[in-house]
Amino acid sequence: MAVHGRSTLRDLFDDSPTPHFAHPPRTHHRHFYVATDGSYRRDGGGLGAVIETRDGERVARVSMPDRVPDNNVAEYRALHLGLDVLAARAPPTARVGILVDHDTLATNVNHAVLAASHPDWKPAREIAVPTGSEHHWRGIRARIAGFDELRAACIASRSNPAHSLASSPEEYAHLRDQPDRCVLPETPTERTESTQIPPPSRYDRRASD
Repeated sequence: MAVHGRSTLRDLFDDSPTPHFAHPPRTHHRHFYVATDGSYRRDGGGLGAVIETRDGERVARVSMPDRVPDNNVAEYRALHLGLDVLAARAPPTARVGILVDHDTLATNVNHAVLAASHPDWKPAREIAVPTGSEHHWRGIRARIAGFDELRAACIASRSNPAHSLASSPEEYAHLRDQPDRCVLPETPTERTESTQIPPPSRYDRRASD
């Protein structure tokens, strides 16, 4: 259930598993939330992204056609796009929550986050990305390093707000004519921060749990 005055993306993030991360209270103190999706069709696919602040202010909604070899590559391209859009509108001190409906992508992002704390960026295990998405994975990792804190949650495709933007970019052509916006989240009150009740840890849960 959505909470008044809070981001819809935040509610989704709070209720979704974050592979390789437990859900401590500070998880819920993201500044921005980014939901992305990529679609593939033989006649052309699309990329979609929705960005909100933690208090529900919409920062950007992106929908654009794209041609990719398969759906896996589309997912990486969409996340690269979404993080690029956010990076142009958010300070490097931002804490970011990512929502994708691709289990492996969410896992790889969180592995890369953990690796970023290692002196030589060495991940705990080898990270394999789909052929054709290597360039976009490098871009994603660069954006991970550019934010103060970031982690990814895995959501069901039917719950992804970016799904329709990626699936039907021709219906959202008007979004490409909208001006860029820079929106910062409101500063939470002391009462809001101190009275939040974190959900139980969702470590190592499947998205369908």
